[in-house]
Amino acid sequence: MNEILGVVALLGSGVTAGVLFAVALSVLPALFAMETGTYVYAHKLLGRNWDPTMPVIVLSSTLVNAVLAVTVSGTGRPLFAASAVLLLGVSGVSHLCNVPINRRVKSITDPAVIPADWEDPRPLWRKYHHLRTALSLVALVFTAVGVAAI
Repeated sequence: MNEILGVVALLGSGVTAGVLFAVALSVLPALFAMETGTYVYAHKLLGRNWDPTMPVIVLSSTLVNAVLAVTVSGTGRPLFAASAVLLLGVSGVSHLCNVPINRRVKSITDPAVIPADWEDPRPLWRKYHHLRTALSLVALVFTAVGVAAI
């Protein structure tokens, strides 16, 4: 059973790290190249499917890694525990930092009419995104090494 859970943990950690890495590598530079109104429009479109999906993937991966941290023995145990903590960090950064920024961007009803006092959230969003990307990549490495130890 731990072998199956290991595959699930590796898949979830890999999808999480892969999506966040792809956003950092390709999507963010594209968003930064856009004029503000176009960025707001694109941000709304990009988040439409990811916003409900990514929390499920990240939290499920966290849970599976936590279960493995309890059920395996040897060198895998601390690796799965660390991966669970790191993925919990990904979730925390997302929910406490990136999601509030997302809500602020989505609150603009007409991308052609940006409020005069509106501050461009892209630099701050990128900073938090890079943090959660780094956490997810380390979690993926720990999960992979943990799976190899099963």
